[in-house]
Amino acid sequence: MELDTLTLARIQFGFTISFHIIFPAITIGLASYMAVLEGLWLKTANTVYRDLYHFWLRVFAINFGMGVVSGLVMAYQFGTNWSYFSDFAGGVTGPLLTYEVLTAFFLEAGFLGVMMFGWHRVGPRLHWCSTILVAIGTLISATWILASNSWMQTPQGYEIINNRVVPVDWLAVIFNPSFPYRLIHMVIAAFLATALIVGAVAAWHMLRRNVSYSVRKMYSMAMWMLLVVAPIQIVVGDFHGLNTLEHQPAKLAAMEGHWENGPAGEGVPLVLFGWPDMEREETRFKIEVPRLGSLILTHSLDGNIPALKEFAPEDRPNSTIVFWSFRIMVGLGMLMLLLGVWALYARWKDRLYESPLLHRFSVCMGLSGLIAMLAGWFTTEIGRQPWIVYNVMRTADAVTPHSAVELGITLILFIVVYFVLFGAGIIYMLHIMAQGPQPTPHLEIDGGGPGEGRTPARPLSAATDANEELHTSTPGDRHGN
Repeated sequence: MELDTLTLARIQFGFTISFHIIFPAITIGLASYMAVLEGLWLKTANTVYRDLYHFWLRVFAINFGMGVVSGLVMAYQFGTNWSYFSDFAGGVTGPLLTYEVLTAFFLEAGFLGVMMFGWHRVGPRLHWCSTILVAIGTLISATWILASNSWMQTPQGYEIINNRVVPVDWLAVIFNPSFPYRLIHMVIAAFLATALIVGAVAAWHMLRRNVSYSVRKMYSMAMWMLLVVAPIQIVVGDFHGLNTLEHQPAKLAAMEGHWENGPAGEGVPLVLFGWPDMEREETRFKIEVPRLGSLILTHSLDGNIPALKEFAPEDRPNSTIVFWSFRIMVGLGMLMLLLGVWALYARWKDRLYESPLLHRFSVCMGLSGLIAMLAGWFTTEIGRQPWIVYNVMRTADAVTPHSAVELGITLILFIVVYFVLFGAGIIYMLHIMAQGPQPTPHLEIDGGGPGEGRTPARPLSAATDANEELHTSTPGDRHGN
């Protein structure tokens, strides 16, 4: 691979967005999880739900901050490294990202303050409402981001005037053909990733002989979520694949490592494993199941799909990468389903909290949701190449003409800063997870007043009180005598 300007710009954007995509996914999953926890606490008065809420709130707050920081860097890159794309398609992508800030980010950021600092200053139901609004904000944010990215995959509702994209039908722009499938697929992936993390934390504590009621409840909820959501994700993924076959056939052919169709009626095999060779135009060392590809992709035994050789070489995605990233995602998805079914069997046998092998598997699967999400993103984005806007603008025409040296230096700086900054944040989150949920101290609500329960403190009230104490003390007291 030649490290030219285009390649380095793609690597840099891929690196920064790979970090960024992790944090919003956890934010989406944890926000909804905490809304459920607080709702259950209000309904049942069971303090275990309150304790779990406060435990995960600390992780959520740190993760939210890192997501905001990484998102800003990614947004700036549209102007620094992809200025021609911004000039060409900014009429669509710019407003969509602006809507995300106006309708979602302000909602999340505003009520996050109530979530974190309002537990003893607002009523329980109002606090729960704040948690729900933050959860809704994360879903709205995902909606606008996925609308923008999906438009780049399956553009609709636009005209090109004076070499710029001009939206003529915003409903068609937003609800483009791939948007519903990609939105649902991404949100479910966030829920799965969060359930796996929660389950892994609980399993880790149980392996360390911490089988408190809070830990067991946390593990039980995570395994139920996994059992319900993993099969739904498989069905949604099938519909998403059919949509890709219709609108991005070259991507699907690359995902399957499918180079050419055989005689009519032969059907398409499913290549389980192999090595797609872009130069030799074949998938080497392949292990395949006859006709299974036709059954999955066309729901018939003899159906055909477009093959890579039907596209010009310059219009083909890199099948080597897409083929394997897709299989990593699918393979991990099958393991998630296996974990959910295994946990159900253990629950039936009344051994859900007494199976070390199951708990070790849960710990090993803790990051699998995030890895599968990144693999799916690589499949989607690399499979779209060589187009940045599918069949409209090539990626090579979108990059800013920086020198390779400039991009190489900034890429190295990004790597160093990201691993130091976000590495510290991740280590701190792991430290919190290792502590486990603790009983939340109950504070009595008094009659109110500045800084007291359920009454907002006046600005700088603490500083004023400190000054009053300073002025009423003796000089000797101020010097510690």
